[in-house]
Amino acid sequence: MSVDRTRDRLAEVLTGPLAAAGLDVEAIELTAAGRRRMLRVAVDQDGGVTLDDIADATRQVSRILDGPDGDAVLGSQPYTLEVTSPGTDRPLVLPRHWRRNRGRLVKATLTDGRTLSGRITDSDDTRAVLEVEGTAHEVGYDEVARATIQIEFNRRES
Repeated sequence: MSVDRTRDRLAEVLTGPLAAAGLDVEAIELTAAGRRRMLRVAVDQDGGVTLDDIADATRQVSRILDGPDGDAVLGSQPYTLEVTSPGTDRPLVLPRHWRRNRGRLVKATLTDGRTLSGRITDSDDTRAVLEVEGTAHEVGYDEVARATIQIEFNRRES
Protein backbone atom coordinates (compact mmCIF):
# COMPACT_ATOMS: atom_id res chain seq x y z
CA MET A 1 0.00 0.00 0.00
CA SER A 2 1.38 3.45 -0.89
CA VAL A 3 2.26 5.96 1.84
CA ASP A 4 -0.55 8.29 0.68
CA ARG A 5 -3.10 5.47 0.75
CA THR A 6 -1.86 4.34 4.16
CA ARG A 7 -2.13 7.92 5.47
CA ASP A 8 -5.70 8.14 4.11
CA ARG A 9 -6.62 4.84 5.79
CA LEU A 10 -5.08 6.04 9.06
CA ALA A 11 -7.21 9.18 8.86
CA GLU A 12 -10.30 7.00 8.28
CA VAL A 13 -9.71 4.79 11.34
CA LEU A 14 -8.48 7.54 13.70
CA THR A 15 -10.72 10.53 12.94
CA GLY A 16 -14.00 9.11 14.32
CA PRO A 17 -12.71 7.82 17.66
CA LEU A 18 -10.63 10.95 18.29
CA ALA A 19 -13.56 13.20 17.33
CA ALA A 20 -15.69 11.32 19.87
CA ALA A 21 -13.07 12.35 22.45
CA GLY A 22 -13.40 15.99 21.31
CA LEU A 23 -10.20 16.08 19.26
CA ASP A 24 -9.65 17.01 15.61
CA VAL A 25 -6.99 15.19 13.61
CA GLU A 26 -4.99 18.03 12.09
CA ALA A 27 -2.20 16.07 10.40
CA ILE A 28 -0.91 12.55 9.91
CA GLU A 29 2.69 12.02 8.84
CA LEU A 30 4.14 8.60 8.11
CA THR A 31 7.84 8.31 7.30
CA ALA A 32 10.42 5.54 7.10
CA ALA A 33 12.86 5.38 10.00
CA GLY A 34 15.19 2.49 9.29
CA ARG A 35 13.33 -0.79 9.77
CA ARG A 36 10.55 1.02 11.57
CA ARG A 37 8.16 3.72 10.51
CA MET A 38 7.54 6.98 12.34
CA LEU A 39 3.87 7.89 12.67
CA ARG A 40 3.10 11.43 13.83
CA VAL A 41 -0.50 12.37 14.55
CA ALA A 42 -1.27 16.02 15.34
CA VAL A 43 -4.49 16.68 17.26
CA ASP A 44 -6.17 19.88 18.40
CA GLN A 45 -9.40 21.16 19.91
CA ASP A 46 -11.03 24.45 20.79
CA GLY A 47 -9.07 25.93 23.68
CA GLY A 48 -5.97 23.92 22.75
CA VAL A 49 -4.78 20.55 23.98
CA THR A 50 -3.16 19.75 27.31
CA LEU A 51 -0.53 17.13 28.06
CA ASP A 52 -3.33 14.96 29.50
CA ASP A 53 -5.24 15.28 26.19
CA ILE A 54 -2.10 14.20 24.29
CA ALA A 55 -1.58 11.25 26.65
CA ASP A 56 -5.22 10.16 26.28
CA ALA A 57 -5.02 10.50 22.49
CA THR A 58 -1.78 8.48 22.43
CA ARG A 59 -3.42 5.65 24.37
CA GLN A 60 -6.45 5.72 22.08
CA VAL A 61 -4.39 5.73 18.86
CA SER A 62 -2.21 2.91 20.22
CA ARG A 63 -5.27 0.86 21.13
CA ILE A 64 -6.71 1.32 17.61
CA LEU A 65 -3.46 0.60 15.78
CA ASP A 66 -2.59 -2.41 17.92
CA GLY A 67 -6.01 -3.92 17.14
CA PRO A 68 -7.44 -5.43 13.95
CA ASP A 69 -7.97 -2.02 12.29
CA GLY A 70 -4.32 -1.18 12.79
CA ASP A 71 -3.15 -4.47 11.33
CA ALA A 72 -5.27 -3.79 8.26
CA VAL A 73 -3.70 -0.34 7.85
CA LEU A 74 -0.10 -0.68 8.99
CA GLY A 75 0.49 -4.40 8.58
CA SER A 76 3.12 -6.08 10.71
CA GLN A 77 5.97 -3.59 10.19
CA PRO A 78 6.90 -1.95 13.51
CA TYR A 79 6.25 1.74 14.03
CA THR A 80 7.00 4.50 16.50
CA LEU A 81 4.02 6.65 17.45
CA GLU A 82 4.18 10.33 18.31
CA VAL A 83 0.97 12.22 19.12
CA THR A 84 1.40 15.97 19.32
CA SER A 85 -0.35 19.29 18.92
CA PRO A 86 0.08 21.31 15.73
CA GLY A 87 2.94 23.77 15.74
CA THR A 88 2.55 27.51 15.47
CA ASP A 89 3.94 27.32 11.94
CA ARG A 90 0.92 25.33 10.72
CA PRO A 91 -0.91 27.23 7.97
CA LEU A 92 -4.45 28.39 8.73
CA VAL A 93 -6.51 26.51 6.16
CA LEU A 94 -9.79 25.62 7.87
CA PRO A 95 -12.33 27.90 9.55
CA ARG A 96 -11.61 26.22 12.91
CA HIS A 97 -7.94 27.22 12.61
CA TRP A 98 -8.95 30.88 12.32
CA ARG A 99 -11.49 30.56 15.16
CA ARG A 100 -8.97 28.93 17.48
CA ASN A 101 -6.47 31.72 16.87
CA ARG A 102 -8.76 34.69 17.49
CA GLY A 103 -6.74 37.50 19.05
CA ARG A 104 -3.47 36.27 17.53
CA LEU A 105 -1.35 38.08 14.97
CA VAL A 106 -1.46 36.52 11.50
CA LYS A 107 0.33 37.14 8.22
CA ALA A 108 -1.88 36.37 5.22
CA THR A 109 -0.72 36.29 1.62
CA LEU A 110 -3.73 36.81 -0.61
CA THR A 111 -4.35 35.23 -3.99
CA ASP A 112 -3.82 38.62 -5.67
CA GLY A 113 -0.29 38.81 -4.19
CA ARG A 114 -1.03 41.34 -1.44
CA THR A 115 0.09 40.63 2.11
CA LEU A 116 -1.83 41.57 5.25
CA SER A 117 -0.46 41.35 8.77
CA GLY A 118 -3.04 41.86 11.46
CA ARG A 119 -4.82 40.48 14.47
CA ILE A 120 -7.77 38.09 14.00
CA THR A 121 -10.75 39.82 15.60
CA ASP A 122 -13.55 37.64 14.22
CA SER A 123 -14.15 34.67 11.93
CA ASP A 124 -16.90 32.39 10.69
CA ASP A 125 -17.22 29.60 8.12
CA THR A 126 -16.38 31.79 5.11
CA ARG A 127 -14.19 34.69 6.23
CA ALA A 128 -12.01 36.26 8.90
CA VAL A 129 -11.70 39.84 10.05
CA LEU A 130 -8.17 41.15 10.57
CA GLU A 131 -7.38 44.35 12.40
CA VAL A 132 -4.55 45.96 10.43
CA GLU A 133 -3.18 49.17 11.95
CA GLY A 134 -6.53 49.96 13.59
CA THR A 135 -8.64 49.19 10.49
CA ALA A 136 -10.81 46.08 10.07
CA HIS A 137 -10.22 44.08 6.89
CA GLU A 138 -12.64 41.29 6.01
CA VAL A 139 -10.87 38.50 4.13
CA GLY A 140 -12.67 35.55 2.55
CA TYR A 141 -10.87 32.25 2.97
CA ASP A 142 -11.07 31.82 -0.81
CA GLU A 143 -8.90 34.97 -1.11
CA VAL A 144 -6.12 33.54 1.09
CA ALA A 145 -3.21 31.78 -0.59
CA ARG A 146 -1.35 31.21 2.71
CA ALA A 147 -1.77 32.38 6.29
CA THR A 148 0.35 31.67 9.35
CA ILE A 149 0.40 32.82 12.95
CA GLN A 150 3.19 35.23 13.82
CA ILE A 151 5.16 34.57 16.98
CA GLU A 152 4.84 37.38 19.51
CA PHE A 153 7.15 37.48 22.50
CA ASN A 154 5.20 40.32 24.12
CA ARG A 155 1.72 39.33 22.98
CA ARG A 156 -1.00 41.72 24.02
CA GLU A 157 -3.97 40.06 25.67
CA SER A 158 -7.30 40.37 23.84
